[in-house]
Amino acid sequence: MTGESAQDQPLLDVRDLQIELITAGGVVRAVDGVGFTVGRGETVTLIGESGSGKSTTAMGVLGLLPEGLAVLSGSVRIAGRDVVADPGAARAVRGRTVSLIPQDPMTALSPVHTIGRQLGDAIRLRHPELSRTQARDRGVELLAQVRISKPESRWKAYPHQFSGGMLQRILIAIALAGEPELLVADEPTSALDATVQASVLDLLMELQERTGIGMLMITHDLGVARLVSDRIHVMKDGRFVESGPAERIVESPAEPYTRQLLAAVPRLGPWDEDAPHDEPLVEGAAP
Repeated sequence: MTGESAQDQPLLDVRDLQIELITAGGVVRAVDGVGFTVGRGETVTLIGESGSGKSTTAMGVLGLLPEGLAVLSGSVRIAGRDVVADPGAARAVRGRTVSLIPQDPMTALSPVHTIGRQLGDAIRLRHPELSRTQARDRGVELLAQVRISKPESRWKAYPHQFSGGMLQRILIAIALAGEPELLVADEPTSALDATVQASVLDLLMELQERTGIGMLMITHDLGVARLVSDRIHVMKDGRFVESGPAERIVESPAEPYTRQLLAAVPRLGPWDEDAPHDEPLVEGAAP
């Protein structure tokens, strides 16, 4: 990127990315020539139904697809380093320049290790010079940042002692331990109820506003996407069928598939105190 300073470059620059997966039934092209960028302080969302290729794209970007079972081509530059051309670059930037917020907080954490052990290990991976006490102090700060109450007393607790929403916040804290410039959030609210979803999304937006971090959001929920996104790429069968600013995609979708995704977002109907109790309160819901 001649003539651009590091500050001007996108944090993530994906060009003509293709991902072929080797399966028992043959070779499947899961991602077919997608391209997008994520800049500092912005959120770009990949949205589509299950099997559309959005999570495969995210795992390919991070170099986390099974070795020997996935073939990547194209270009994926993270902070200027092409992780497709140089797999070693992916290992160098992962957990430092870029961090992942996994999909399911119930399974992403080890059940046999304390929260402090898992968060402390992430901190010392980034800062090996820190003592255990210093890592603990930093970890307590991170837990407070993600709104875990009384973080000092939670350090020695195990995952089963937390709710799903609190576990998701702990995963965000672990992702932030690497002091990344880019976060990849893979369905970070799909396992949570609506109220907890809102608090986690609010936390992510607050962190972004405070730190200027870039985010690549993966979701099947257009309601989530329109709350947090600057740009949206609608994905189907491994390709982008529609891309643009979030407001335009939500308010004036050009493609039938995007309109179908919008139609799947529940909308509250008018409230009628005199309505029979068995009348549906959500448009389109079965009585």
